[in-house]
Amino acid sequence: MHPLVIIIGPTGIGKSALGLALAQKLGGEIISGDSVQVYKKLDIGSAKPTSEELELVPHHLIDFLDPAEPFTAAQFKVMATSLIEEIRGRGHVPIVVGGTGLYIRSLLDPYDFAQQGCEEIRTKWNEFALLNGNEALHEELRKRDPDTAEQLHPNNVLRVVRALEVYELTGKTLSSQRQFNDYEYQPLDPSIVYIGLTAPRDLIYERINQRCVTMLSQGLLEETLALISEGYPLSLKPLQSIGYRHALWFLKGVVTKPEMLRLLQRDTRHFAKRQLTWFRRDPRIRWFDIKTDLNVLVESVAQACRACQSRVK
Repeated sequence: MHPLVIIIGPTGIGKSALGLALAQKLGGEIISGDSVQVYKKLDIGSAKPTSEELELVPHHLIDFLDPAEPFTAAQFKVMATSLIEEIRGRGHVPIVVGGTGLYIRSLLDPYDFAQQGCEEIRTKWNEFALLNGNEALHEELRKRDPDTAEQLHPNNVLRVVRALEVYELTGKTLSSQRQFNDYEYQPLDPSIVYIGLTAPRDLIYERINQRCVTMLSQGLLEETLALISEGYPLSLKPLQSIGYRHALWFLKGVVTKPEMLRLLQRDTRHFAKRQLTWFRRDPRIRWFDIKTDLNVLVESVAQACRACQSRVK
């Protein structure tokens, strides 16, 4: 059986570059594990691969949904699992590349996404947010589940509403119900090569700061304005993600352009810190420093894949 390679790490650290180089060396196909890259028209803010990169190797779960369509970790698990089987069936190596921690865990551990929840409860809290604001909604969650509230930004309305929904349905906090799953790590299937990219904090932050500048120069504001012009509501989940919500602040006149850039850089650094906190507690990840030459890094991962394949055989 061909190995399954998973590459994780904080935003801007070079996961895509490693995935692309590894796919070319191993005859692989890339599955995106990013929650925003699934959407059409959100290219710059989600740091999608370029058209040239997309032509080099097959990519999946990128640029296939309208921004108004919902996409969940449960959907990702079903689609990615099916793709892994299809790619292996073609004699290729599936390579999952992404920084959305819950997406990756859904492939490795027995997360239960069967509960569909209650539309009536979700509608109630969404209407509450529209009438009273995101901060007021977040405060309602803080009263009921302070641990989950501490982990969620007030603008992450979807997840705040979900936490309130779970509390109403079960009488228990989302944080208490997820405690076991978040910290219980199942042994990896022997066919999986789980790779993490890391670097000194100063280097990660430097790369993030430059990436934010580059996104603006590439047209993040224009891309966001185009979405608004097409009639997409500002409350859409993808438009509340990092980058797009900052662009909206500027376009609405809430902040100046320099202040928007400062906040974008700050919030992206905070996001990267949360990503590393999530991933570093997983003992199954084999970490590599990005200061290693890319060719050397690719060869190291390729060797791990060959050793894995030998064990499976």
